[in-house]
Amino acid sequence: MEDQRPKVGMGVLIFKEGKILLGKRKGSHGEGHYSAPGGHLEYMESFEDCIVRETLEESGITIKNLKFIHVANVFSYAPKHYVNICLSAEWESGEPKVLEPEKCESWSWYGLDDLPDPLFIQTKLAIENYKSGNHFNNKVN
Repeated sequence: MEDQRPKVGMGVLIFKEGKILLGKRKGSHGEGHYSAPGGHLEYMESFEDCIVRETLEESGITIKNLKFIHVANVFSYAPKHYVNICLSAEWESGEPKVLEPEKCESWSWYGLDDLPDPLFIQTKLAIENYKSGNHFNNKVN
């Protein structure tokens, strides 16, 4: 059985010319869903360092001006349990490339009113909370 402690997942909505970067997931929970870049927070790592590292590792782009969007307690992919922290950022440089082909099929930029379907639950919450200004979701099933 998987370790029965919640994991800390980080995500980032990266904005470029009014669009956000989303990738099609594969090889993990939420396979086939579209997700913002992100990953696991490592021991003694800051939120900002995690997001910058994960974005560079996954897509090869650099980002700037990170800001907090929300924290969510997510049970949607049980038995996995995540505390998800999401930030926003601005694109700084680089063109997105699939650098982890076992985890992501493709990267594309999407308008907030023209999103692909289905969205990974953490990404869906981040977009909703970005638009509404809500900063907290407890026990998302």
